[in-house]
Amino acid sequence: MKYLYQIASVLFLLFLVSCSEEKIGEQLNDYGTITGKVVSGDTFEPMENVKILSSPATSTVFTDAEGKFTLSNVKVGEYSVQAQKDGYVAKFEAVTVTKNTTSEVVFELKKATANNKPPTVPVLVSPVDNSTGQAVSLDLTWTATDPDNDALTFKVTLRNDSNAEVKTFEAIKEKKLSLTDLVYGIKYYWQVEVTDGVNTPILSAISAFSTLNFPATRQLFVKGINDNNVIFTADDTGKQYQLTGSDKNSWRPRRNNQVKKIAYIATNGSRNDIYTMNFDGTGAKKITSSVSIAGFNSDYVGYSWNASGSALIYPNFDKLYKINNDGSGLTKIFQTPNGKFISECDWSADESKIVLKVNDANGYNVEIYVINMSGTVIANVISGQAGAFNGLNFSITGQKIVYSWDVSGYENANYRQLDLRIYEYSFTTGTSTPILLDKIVGTNDYDVRYSPNEAEVIFVNTSNDGISEKKIYKALVKNTTDNVRTLLFTGTSMPDWE
Repeated sequence: MKYLYQIASVLFLLFLVSCSEEKIGEQLNDYGTITGKVVSGDTFEPMENVKILSSPATSTVFTDAEGKFTLSNVKVGEYSVQAQKDGYVAKFEAVTVTKNTTSEVVFELKKATANNKPPTVPVLVSPVDNSTGQAVSLDLTWTATDPDNDALTFKVTLRNDSNAEVKTFEAIKEKKLSLTDLVYGIKYYWQVEVTDGVNTPILSAISAFSTLNFPATRQLFVKGINDNNVIFTADDTGKQYQLTGSDKNSWRPRRNNQVKKIAYIATNGSRNDIYTMNFDGTGAKKITSSVSIAGFNSDYVGYSWNASGSALIYPNFDKLYKINNDGSGLTKIFQTPNGKFISECDWSADESKIVLKVNDANGYNVEIYVINMSGTVIANVISGQAGAFNGLNFSITGQKIVYSWDVSGYENANYRQLDLRIYEYSFTTGTSTPILLDKIVGTNDYDVRYSPNEAEVIFVNTSNDGISEKKIYKALVKNTTDNVRTLLFTGTSMPDWE
C-alpha cells in the first residue's frame, strides 16, 4: 500500500508540473503592441517629444519627429494611454490590447489655456494713419508680441470709401502684407486681427490711407505680354501705366475726353466685344452684346467714338452699327452694297459723316468712301488700287483724313505689307498727298492718327519682315524728306492721342 501511495504522489506531482508549464507558456505569448500618433488639435501637425505612458503601467516613450510612438510587449488587457506635453492639456485614450495584435490610437492635443496669456494688441506701423499720396502697390506693416512666445497668425481686413467691397487676407505669418493693384485716388481702411491659437483673437485699431490720384495721361498704346495685347497709357514724361490685365487680350484703345472713358476691344470667349473703362483702367464695362465687332482680321478692325462720347460706331463684317455708350440703342446704319467687309471707320467731329474702309475677305480690293448718317455715300476717296490700306482718321474740321497705303501693291494670303506709307487726303482738292517722306526703306508706317493739335501725327513704324519690334513715333505733318521723327515708345503699337 505504501508503495502504491508513493507512485500516486509522483504521478500527481508530474501532473502539476505539466499543468504549470502549459500555463507559463500561454502567458509568454499573451502580449500585444500599442502604436499611435500625436497631432496638434489646432493645426493637426505632428507633435514631437510628447510623453506617452499608460495605466496599468507599461514602458514610457516619447513621440518622434512624425508624432509617432510604439509601446511594445504590452500584456493583453484594458489600458488607459496618456499623452503629456508642457503647455498642452493631457489627453487619455482607452485601448484594448489583444494577443499578438497591434492596437492603434491617435491623440489631438489642445493648448492649455489656464495660464496662457493673449498676444498684445497689434500696432499698425505703415502706412501712417490718414497718410495721402500712397502708391497703388505698397506694404502694410504692424507689430505684435506674445508673452508666452506662442506662434502668431494674422488676418487683415481691407475696405475702401468707393464701394462696399471688403477684402480679407488670412493665415498671415509675417507682420507684413504686400498689396498690389490698389485703385488710384481711393481712401482705404485696414485692420489687423491676431491670434495665438489659444485665446480669443485680438483686433487692432483701424487705420486709413489714401492712394495718389491717377496721373494726367493723353497717349494710349498696346504692348504684347504673355501672348496677349495689353493696353497702357503714358504721361508727358513717358512714364507708363498698365490699364488692362495681361491675362486677357485687349487692344485698339480709343479715348474720349468728354465722357472720360477709354473704349477698347477685348476677347470674350470665341468673340470680340467693345468695352469701356475709366482713364485709370477701372470700371470695365462690356458695351456690345447681341452683335459683336468683327471683320476680315481682328487685328485690323477699327471703330470710333462720336465727339460727345454718347455713342460708338463699329463694323460687323458688311454692316455698320451704332450703339450708345451704355450698351443700349443698337442700330444698323449702313450695309455695303457689294458684300465687302467694313474694316475701319471714323466719325467726324460734327457727327454728320463717317469715313469707311471696306475690302474683300482677304483684306484687299479696298474702297474708302464717306457716308452721311442716313447711309448715303457722299464722297469717294480710294478705289481700284492694289495693296493694303490701313488707318483712317478725320481732321477736326472733317476736311482731311490720314491713312496708310502699301505703295508696292503687294498682295498675299498672309496679308503682309512691304511699303506702307502715310498719306493725307483733302476733301477740298480731292487729292492724296504722301507725308513723312523720310521713311526708312524696308519699313512700314501705319496706324496713323492726328495729334490733338493736328500739327503732328502719331504712328507705328516697324520692319516689313512682320516680326521685328514695333515702335511708336510722332512727326510733323509735311511732305518733305527732312522731317524729324521723335521716338515715343518701343515695343508698342495701336497708338491713340487725344
